[in-house]
Amino acid sequence: MNINNLKIFISVADEKSITEAANKLYVSQPAISKAIKNLEDELSVKLFQRDKRNGLIITDVGEKILLLARQLVNLENKIYQTAFRDNNFLGSKLKIGSIVTASTVILSKALPIFRRKYPFVSVELLEGSSNEVQKMVEEHVVDFGIGISPFGDLDYQILIEDKMIGVIADEQTHAIIDLKEEQSNLIICKSGQESVINQLNKDPKIRFNESLVVQNAETVVNMVNNGVGKGVISEFVLSSVTHDLTICDIYPQVRMQIGLIAHSFDDLTPVASEFIRIIHTVVDK
Repeated sequence: MNINNLKIFISVADEKSITEAANKLYVSQPAISKAIKNLEDELSVKLFQRDKRNGLIITDVGEKILLLARQLVNLENKIYQTAFRDNNFLGSKLKIGSIVTASTVILSKALPIFRRKYPFVSVELLEGSSNEVQKMVEEHVVDFGIGISPFGDLDYQILIEDKMIGVIADEQTHAIIDLKEEQSNLIICKSGQESVINQLNKDPKIRFNESLVVQNAETVVNMVNNGVGKGVISEFVLSSVTHDLTICDIYPQVRMQIGLIAHSFDDLTPVASEFIRIIHTVVDK
């Protein structure tokens, strides 16, 4: 089986377009179409269906083959990395999935250290919500990820113990934000929203459909400063921005963990293992 055809198949599946895959891989569209046809003929299956409205749609069997193809390509990369280990991983590739805040606070410090030591490694960063990062790892889109607990069935290593906290403009020393009583007055940072909902969605008295949900910590800070409401945000996320707000507890309390996730840390490529070692060094400082 031609490994290059598998790589083209993965790119077409990711882009959902032969044109976009051709642009990404810097090859002609006919070459992309030929590679897909050759793979379909070799396997005697249809990998994609064409839809006038949605473009290319991967078939059910295509989804199963895509998962195996990612594993095979990752294995090829691992073989090369092992061979190149004594030469600064020359020619190696690394894909990381990460929640945005971890990219800002952790990877921004780890990446320069890694690149100085291994200048020939190509690093690709894919950002998303914690759920999206977990899916990237599960589907072998990335080598490993950084997300927020719970981590499901994935292997994980805890980096930071985190919790949700409140931020208010008033200087009340013993203020507590009651999530049940103030739902319509809350500004929830999306970076921690998944954990809040996961832990509290069983309580019939708590419904966050009345709350404002915003993308980042800066928006929470600005809205609280302007009197829009009271903020609910991850302590770790808040540490990435400068502010003069009063921090307070929330009730019920919500605790979570930020950690590395992978199918198995024992089976990671050498370059991924080295990057994880550097991440731990940065976090432990």
